[in-house]
Amino acid sequence: MENARQYIVLFPFMAQGHFIPFLALAQLLEQKGFSIVFVSTPLNVKNLQKSLSPTSTVKFAQISYNAADHGLPPNAENTDSIPNDLIIPFVNATPSLKLPFRTLLSDLISGGRKPLCVVSDFFFGWAADVAHEFGIFHLIFSVTGGFGMACYCSMWLNLPHRNSPSVEFVLPDFPEAGNMHITQVTPAMLVATEKDPLTNFQRKNVQSWANSDGLLLNTVEELDKLGVLYFQRKLGIPVWAIGPLLLSEKDRSRTGRRSTISPEDCIQWLDQKEPNSVIYVSFGSQNTIPASQMLKLAKALESSGRNFIWVVRPPLGFDINAEFLAEEWLPEGFLQRIREQDRGLIISKWAPQVEILAHKSVAAFISHCGWNSVLETMKYGVPVIGWSMAADQHYNAKFLVEKAGICVEVARGISFEVMPEDIVDKIEFMMGEGGEGMRRKACGIKETIKDAMRDEESYRGSSVKNMEEFITAAYTK
Repeated sequence: MENARQYIVLFPFMAQGHFIPFLALAQLLEQKGFSIVFVSTPLNVKNLQKSLSPTSTVKFAQISYNAADHGLPPNAENTDSIPNDLIIPFVNATPSLKLPFRTLLSDLISGGRKPLCVVSDFFFGWAADVAHEFGIFHLIFSVTGGFGMACYCSMWLNLPHRNSPSVEFVLPDFPEAGNMHITQVTPAMLVATEKDPLTNFQRKNVQSWANSDGLLLNTVEELDKLGVLYFQRKLGIPVWAIGPLLLSEKDRSRTGRRSTISPEDCIQWLDQKEPNSVIYVSFGSQNTIPASQMLKLAKALESSGRNFIWVVRPPLGFDINAEFLAEEWLPEGFLQRIREQDRGLIISKWAPQVEILAHKSVAAFISHCGWNSVLETMKYGVPVIGWSMAADQHYNAKFLVEKAGICVEVARGISFEVMPEDIVDKIEFMMGEGGEGMRRKACGIKETIKDAMRDEESYRGSSVKNMEEFITAAYTK
């Protein structure tokens, strides 16, 4: 296949959890001989240019964007730079990128060559029409899992909880997902109506995916068949599972997400612990919990008597990127006690998560169930104690509990008081026979993921074959 002179345009939503899989996709396509044009707004491009190795041939292209035009703070060009209450206005503003993106494609084509295809984020369903205007093959890339995204989309399309007299209900177009519970409805969905701006945006966006030439899912087909089948049925377009697409810790550090502890120091601490003796706690790059819940989580970790690594950020209501004030947000004397016992590591903001999850001492992951974290924990065979908070996270947790069988939930959301004893109970379950069974299942999933990624002359894994199929489809359009 002649692809050395072909290029592909990648256009992610402006958030760290979206940049990472798009950068991983860029690396993979680059290895296959394609040139890549990676599109984002000016401040994001400035930061992302440092995200790939010096030998990378990926080129970055800017499109214009003025946050102030949408009532957002100056320089609010990604979700890391805005408070949680502005996330929805930020998402609602993304259709304003349509005209600048069209101008960019026009400029690229006037330079002499059309791209082989455009791959845009699932938030940018309108990009299909822009690409097709120029006769360019277009793909939606969902950086999430199939099952979780299917539940999320079905919820927005149907708002089934509004017509249910019970706290449990079924998704009308995805009944195979099983019963949903009102606690799995995000705050934005709880207040949604048929006519509010966010519902209109979500519905119009999801429905526009059907205009694309295909959907890419950052998942493994063997693990996520229900999600793949849902979108095939719903959209009537090809759906290719090409995951897991993840960056290495080294590549991730180039995005500016440097750990406050070196991977070497972290591994040295883990090396001193027994196998399956450490609980890892992290709520991802965009999430935090209220101060009251933070205190209870600290008390639970201490009273459990177990080893732990906890990635901390300021609690809800404070700047998530500010310095973590342990003396204000953790129990009095907590840091000193765990330091004296050599039982815990408190890491501010960022940790070398890949290295931690890959270590034999880690028994379980207390996680918000964001999809990047889910992929990493499955890739390394680590079961989960789920504490989901937003977006598709509730449905990713449901997938891990009911479909994968490697998770127990301890909480959903942040609008309640979790009790320390409940957290301790889940930790003890995971450290006992229940956890052993889940670790065996997790190890089986780990092998399934390895098989999906195998690229050998005698064996082509499903993700490898699906990648080849969508590239072939782009050539034959």
